[in-house]
Amino acid sequence: MAFVTKTAFTTHTSPNQIVDFRPGSKPDTKLPPNADRIIVKQYHPEFIFVVGKEAEWTLLLSSDDSSRNPFFHNGCVYVLEKNELYVMSDLLQSTSSSKLPTILISKIAFQYDFEHPYTINEIQWMKLRPPSCMSMPAGACQYKDGILYCSQGKTFPESGGLWYMPLGKPPRPILESYFGKPFNSIQSVVEDPEGGLWITDCSVGFEQEIRPKPQLPNQVYRFDPKTGDLRVVANGFTRPMGIALSWDDNTVYVTDTGAARPDGSIDPTGSATIYAFDITERFCSYFLINRRVFAYVKEGVPTAVACDSFGNVFAACGDGVEVFSPGGTALGLIEVPGGCTNLCFGRFGEIFICAKQRLWRVGLEPMPRESLG
Repeated sequence: MAFVTKTAFTTHTSPNQIVDFRPGSKPDTKLPPNADRIIVKQYHPEFIFVVGKEAEWTLLLSSDDSSRNPFFHNGCVYVLEKNELYVMSDLLQSTSSSKLPTILISKIAFQYDFEHPYTINEIQWMKLRPPSCMSMPAGACQYKDGILYCSQGKTFPESGGLWYMPLGKPPRPILESYFGKPFNSIQSVVEDPEGGLWITDCSVGFEQEIRPKPQLPNQVYRFDPKTGDLRVVANGFTRPMGIALSWDDNTVYVTDTGAARPDGSIDPTGSATIYAFDITERFCSYFLINRRVFAYVKEGVPTAVACDSFGNVFAACGDGVEVFSPGGTALGLIEVPGGCTNLCFGRFGEIFICAKQRLWRVGLEPMPRESLG
């Protein structure tokens, strides 16, 4: 497919607004979904160490004035060595009623200003159709010299799994089933320092009528590509979606989006929760212990989660990016019109925010961060 080049970018600043939810305080207002700006809201004084006194933001790409297709939805991965961002679309309906929807991969190449490394001079945006063997990609992470994709699969069971695609080369399967049983719809993956892969799998594909009836519970797995060891490490979720490792690799965060109904509405009594687990090793195997509620998000459901190198947890939610301290304290909100569906860190403290038809970049305090989920 042809690529689109964009060279004109306008960077804006939003002051850090202090919000107090205690009785007698001024009511908090929400951005309308069609707003053209981002707002930064501080719930706790420590939020200033995350975003500073004001945050810079840029609307990088948008389909609002063209197809309005949700090109920026899932699997947000920044490849630092190439200055490239890869993002998965939401389901795009086929023009033929007999065909399933499709998902496209956006490859976005950045050219930064040499003297001003925060400044983007040019973007080249190319929409790619995933190989037929790697159907319906959802989440992804950087892996070796390429990207590891979560393929949800199609309507026949023998599809889906984890696929490794070296940059510029065809993909190859890493994991296709749990002892012969097909996964439901693998959603997210993250790699630990030992090369182990932590995976969330849920039945969202069946709910969207792109996958057959589930043959497994909605669970979290750990897979060791070196030994082939595949184990269930956590269960008891309604719809596990996002996954991330803490900065010290001792904690796994898993999001449960059970409150999201298939029609897009939210069940206010359902799960919109980030759970934390401690990683422990016993008999040369890794286990998750001490399951606990880390946070219940303010709005929508936490579809993705990422951690920075200071232990802060960033969650993609219905109101934007909700930020929590390592202790689960709500620090603040990067409010995004229409909410955030996925996110990842780039370079120099920047964070890329997927919001269906829009792709934003927000500059955080310039400190080292890692793209972990």
